[in-house]
Amino acid sequence: MHPSPSFRETGETVLLAHLARYPFVTLAAAPKGHLLVAHAPVVARGVKAGLALDFHLSRGNALATAIAEGFRAVAVSLAADAYVSPDWYEGADQVPTWNYVSVEAEGPVAALDDAGLVTLLDDLSAQEELRLAPKRPWTRAKMSPGRFETMTRAIVGARMTVERLEGITKLSQNKNEADRAGVVAALGDHPIGLRMRAL
Repeated sequence: MHPSPSFRETGETVLLAHLARYPFVTLAAAPKGHLLVAHAPVVARGVKAGLALDFHLSRGNALATAIAEGFRAVAVSLAADAYVSPDWYEGADQVPTWNYVSVEAEGPVAALDDAGLVTLLDDLSAQEELRLAPKRPWTRAKMSPGRFETMTRAIVGARMTVERLEGITKLSQNKNEADRAGVVAALGDHPIGLRMRAL
């Protein structure tokens, strides 16, 4: 997480909207002291303990083997990012940087039971199929009998109970108006340029 408070995003509504739009996260954890990374789509949901991120991994994934015992992890959802050249600033004597938008969630991870895994998979496909409208949504009812059950044996479901949720929106807020305008002009229709215009 970037240390500058000028880029920090703590508004839960904004952070959850980000996770809804960019649900594919990088998970980092160090079960038994060995650093492991995995990538997975998440479903964010409210639970008794607060916020949870449900996800699944292939059983062959090194991190999946540690889920049964549980571990702490950080999940990072990165939206757009862009290199910023000092040549784009009006001011002199500046250095290159990177503008980006990201959200971090941290907390303990535990296994989902079989019913929880099925719910996760149904919710995940519904979440993503909705983005494809007006396409008629895919559901597992379209699969051959028994095929879904066979395939779920190859994955493991998990839930991160979120204890920390923070975001970074680094869009040259620390620069003056002329310098920001130079970055926006140079980036053009790049997603970061569009976000900077909106800001």
